[in-house]
Amino acid sequence: METTNQKETIDSLNTLIQINNDRIQGYLTASAETTEHDLKNVFSDLMTASQECRRELVQEVVKLGGTPIEGTTVSGKIYRAWMDVKAAVTSKDRKAILNSCEFGEDAALKTYEGEIEGTALSGTEFLPLVKDQHAKLQSGHNKIKQLRDSIIS
Repeated sequence: METTNQKETIDSLNTLIQINNDRIQGYLTASAETTEHDLKNVFSDLMTASQECRRELVQEVVKLGGTPIEGTTVSGKIYRAWMDVKAAVTSKDRKAILNSCEFGEDAALKTYEGEIEGTALSGTEFLPLVKDQHAKLQSGHNKIKQLRDSIIS
């Protein structure tokens, strides 16, 4: 039987699984919205990083006796719909796609930061893993921002 703390930990890890699912779907969408091979490669790398994060989190949820969540967040669905509309309106403009990606990266980072600062993971063996994943996502955010900022408007 799960303890309250164990349930909170599982819920926290599932929140992170869900945001990685959002990130994976977001980069699938972004990749479909561009014809630029350099961006497709970056999006593929970031999607692969989130797949690895998700895999690690799923393993931990299963070890705790929980059921890993499979879907995406409502806000993630709204974000992807917004990205689809924006891409259609902007004719798949590189800067617009990167702006949309940065918006998604900001959401992912905020979710990780909320879980790191929360009580569910505090003092658990999972906190170092989550902090490491946060650093990977921060690196992805920085890459997207760097690409966006390199565009001369």
